[in-house]
Amino acid sequence: MNRELLMLVEAISREKNVERDVVFDAVESALAQAGKRRYEGDADLRVAVDRETGDYETFRRWHVVPDEAGLQLPDQEILLFEAQEKVPGIKVDEYIEEPVESVTMGRIGAMAAKQVILQKIRDAEREMLLNDFMSRGDKIFTGTVKRADKGDVIVESGRVEGRLRRSEMIPKENLRRGDRVRAMIMEVDPTLRGAAILLSRSAPEFMIELFRNEVPEIEQGLLEIKSCARDPGSRAKIAVTSHDKRVDPIGTCVGVRGTRVNAVTNELAGERVDIVLWSEDPAQFVIGALAPANVSSILVDEEKHAMDVVVDEENLAIAIGRGGQNVRLASELTGWKINIMDASESEQKQADEQGTLRHLFMEKLDVDEEVANILIAEGFTNLEEVAYVPLQEMLDIESFDEETVEELRARAKDALLTIELAREEKVSTVAQDLMDLQLSAEVVAKLVDAGVKTRDELADLATDELIAITGQSETDAQAVIMKAREHWFAGQS
Repeated sequence: MNRELLMLVEAISREKNVERDVVFDAVESALAQAGKRRYEGDADLRVAVDRETGDYETFRRWHVVPDEAGLQLPDQEILLFEAQEKVPGIKVDEYIEEPVESVTMGRIGAMAAKQVILQKIRDAEREMLLNDFMSRGDKIFTGTVKRADKGDVIVESGRVEGRLRRSEMIPKENLRRGDRVRAMIMEVDPTLRGAAILLSRSAPEFMIELFRNEVPEIEQGLLEIKSCARDPGSRAKIAVTSHDKRVDPIGTCVGVRGTRVNAVTNELAGERVDIVLWSEDPAQFVIGALAPANVSSILVDEEKHAMDVVVDEENLAIAIGRGGQNVRLASELTGWKINIMDASESEQKQADEQGTLRHLFMEKLDVDEEVANILIAEGFTNLEEVAYVPLQEMLDIESFDEETVEELRARAKDALLTIELAREEKVSTVAQDLMDLQLSAEVVAKLVDAGVKTRDELADLATDELIAITGQSETDAQAVIMKAREHWFAGQS
């Protein structure tokens, strides 16, 4: 029987073109699976087959776990103190084994053994094919639609399959069996059943890679695509820059008579592409990203990472775009929040902001409206600037003498101290579990004002609710909420 086992392993190895060790592993797994039927519960068996003689032994084993952890799987685990009584010096995460009677090949359920062996072989073949495919370094998967699977599409390239999920397809795109498809390789997960390569035709990375294939200057390092924003199947924007002054980045990406950009557009179901010149100056970058709209003026708020963009009435609809598409794509492309407004809206907003600032200066600095207006006119936007800008900058203001400047700075520092003490008093009412999240004092104070004083109360908030309270970005708000919820899932697997 042992000789027949060796012959069987050799035959399967040659037929399936896989290593003998892979087949031996499959046989050992089948024998262990058959041996488990002798035990109640979920025993852990290991079978070792001698690669030369075909003889095999079976062992039952227990995983050594810390005493304080307790037994989660009693049939497969043993506490450390019990394990050390049997094997002195054994450590956590090691195994205790004892020989048990082996099942004979003749007693194995033939079908069960066959299925285990064939599945192991299939898994090995699949892994080998995947490794071979990925070793080529392709970023774009080119294949043929094989079948539909619950709304997804399975694409076949040679003997390798990729899954294009419905959410990653271009809207209104109707792919049929036999259609040739190109898509971006987003992830390779060998643990997935079926197609292990996850694809996307809607990701910005796909458009970037298509341009890389169409524009040799990108591969050569003369041009670089800095960012990309897409409304799949409708419109997209890419930001490009040149590392060679002799190369026009926009014209090069467009190509002679639009051949290059048209090739990308045709691949993406007619998706129109705006090619934007990238700039180190954020304001200039935003102005370019809003094309074809003409911008009248722009106000940058570094703290909020936002820009107020003023356009005339003729350009208002163009700047916003149908359904807000143009401004949304420009915002995604540049990474800045963009507020589009006409001249009257801009004037009203500035008037409101100046009114709020005027009230702040008059109240906290105990000055009249005239002094507050001078500070605003000179560009002061908060108490910190009044208190801590270089002294000479304030002395250069014609309306102020040295005594006035010193008094204003002293009052500003006193006001800031009072505000900080009030904030610390608020923070002192917060539960320790919320303080353990190590949020900034400003964020904690805003949470307290909104009645949020415990970690669970913070965890119960939706992202938009937290944004409304703290003014954080969506990404930061999501991160805070997920951190607050971590303890809900602690210990779960």
